[in-house]
Amino acid sequence: MSAVEGELGILARRRIEAEIIKPIYDILVRDYGKESAQAVIGEAVSQAAVKAGEYFASREPQGPNLEGFVALQALWEQDDALKVEIIASDATHYDYDVHRCRYAEMYHEMGLGEIGHLLSCNRDEVFIVGYDPNVELTRTQTIMQGATHCNFRYKVKDQEPEQ
Repeated sequence: MSAVEGELGILARRRIEAEIIKPIYDILVRDYGKESAQAVIGEAVSQAAVKAGEYFASREPQGPNLEGFVALQALWEQDDALKVEIIASDATHYDYDVHRCRYAEMYHEMGLGEIGHLLSCNRDEVFIVGYDPNVELTRTQTIMQGATHCNFRYKVKDQEPEQ
């Protein structure tokens, strides 16, 4: 069985999560204000993303690496969730642009556009930390926050030689 075979796609997971988070977020906004509500949601989702990265890393028979991470991307793309253009992919880099993001569309349709970045986009940087802290993500724009595309640039960090 492959790493993603039989897995529920991430888009379906995010919809289920958002249906639970929306009423909680509304209550937090009512009782504590938008800024505090977003801080709580952001912190909770970031912690969950690190744990998810650790979980997927624990399933890698040879240990986590960029190749295994790339294979996991099928989960995020499942159900036609993303239209992706791969720019470069090798043992040390995985660069791609997303030109259509159904996650962003879904959050806007659900009335959660103002926190969609907290529910999905912000997970990316911390997921990779949980999965493999030797890989870093640089992304300067997202569709969720109004850009024409998301620019994902994953890179294996330069390792200092042992002395």
